[in-house]
Amino acid sequence: MGRKKVIWVINQTAGKLDSGWGERHFYFSKFWKESYDVKIISGSYNHLFHNQPKTTKKRFTIEKVEKGITFCWVKIPKYDGGSVLKLWSMIVFAVKILFLKSKFLQKPDIIIVSSMPIFPIISGWILKRRYKVKNLFFEIRDLWPLTPMYLKGYSQWHPMIVLMRWIEKFGYRRSDKIISLLPNANRYIDKISRDKTKFHWIPNGIDESLLSNEKLPKEIISQIPKDKFIVGYTGTMGMANALEYLIDAAIELRENSNIHFLLVGDGYLKQELQDKTVTNKNVTFIQKINKNQVQNMLSFFDVCFVGRNNTPLFDYGVSSNKFFDYMLAKKPIISSSNRIKDPVELSRCGFVIPPEDTSAIVKTIIKLYHMDSEERGEMGSKGYAYVKKEHNFKRLSDIYLELFNE
Repeated sequence: MGRKKVIWVINQTAGKLDSGWGERHFYFSKFWKESYDVKIISGSYNHLFHNQPKTTKKRFTIEKVEKGITFCWVKIPKYDGGSVLKLWSMIVFAVKILFLKSKFLQKPDIIIVSSMPIFPIISGWILKRRYKVKNLFFEIRDLWPLTPMYLKGYSQWHPMIVLMRWIEKFGYRRSDKIISLLPNANRYIDKISRDKTKFHWIPNGIDESLLSNEKLPKEIISQIPKDKFIVGYTGTMGMANALEYLIDAAIELRENSNIHFLLVGDGYLKQELQDKTVTNKNVTFIQKINKNQVQNMLSFFDVCFVGRNNTPLFDYGVSSNKFFDYMLAKKPIISSSNRIKDPVELSRCGFVIPPEDTSAIVKTIIKLYHMDSEERGEMGSKGYAYVKKEHNFKRLSDIYLELFNE
């Protein structure tokens, strides 16, 4: 029996189960490892990780997670989530992976470069030529440079935007296949790649069998209000999540002592959101928890919230893990975004309301609060059935395997 083929996944933000974030490729590897040896090449630091990897002072630290799955942690500088050092870490990562050697990772048969960041697609193309790899996959999780242009107002002529546009064009045209998590991204990508056959949609997913329902520690449970109707959010507190409108809804509903807002996670906007509600008794913030503890946390929620800004960026679709966590917990969801065929709209497991609309959030919360608990349960069950069928990692990994074998 010959050696297994080898996949290199180059993803600066890839994590393991205990990382608390970025587990997409680890989950895929659980299914790929039967046919391939999977090498996940990630950064030694990630501001979104709950637990940072244990690394040496060397350029690369190899960690064999389990048979068939190996992580290679690339030494990069630590940074703050909103600082210019984050950009510098991306550049350092893209340069250092050029020094990866096949003697300790094995020669790759397939290379997957997953953005963001997009800089490593150049490194991936160089590695493809060096090792005579047949397939270079470019996986797009977010559309850059559209994201900083739409969400932060950068000019199309800003030097960094111009550079990213060039890298984007290079990546789309030099890669053999383009994978996107966004269902409508082909509208944007095909115009640049000039090859519609390259595009494939493989969204985010979840696999119940790979998740453990870890109990929350007592000190966290003690912070969760009892005998309240809880509107909850778990995840990053950043600009793209439009949480300021949920907070404004909490302020409007502060006189209703039966409804409570619970936000779990970290992010550069967390302090600003906390400052807005410093006098509110109906809002609780809890620190970031482990991925394995999310389902236990969601069991305390009555309704879950997902927010988006009102921007053309999201017309290409979204693929947030929050949807799948919420749906797996059988919770009704308020999706504050334009109708872009998100999982809530497709499964009818909640309400899709206009983005950036505090009034609509308030009205929908009140509607759900007065709804019979069985009716809310039926709504949540629709989401559970949908995510089990359409977004399980086994099904999604099989789509990848078909592309590997083409």
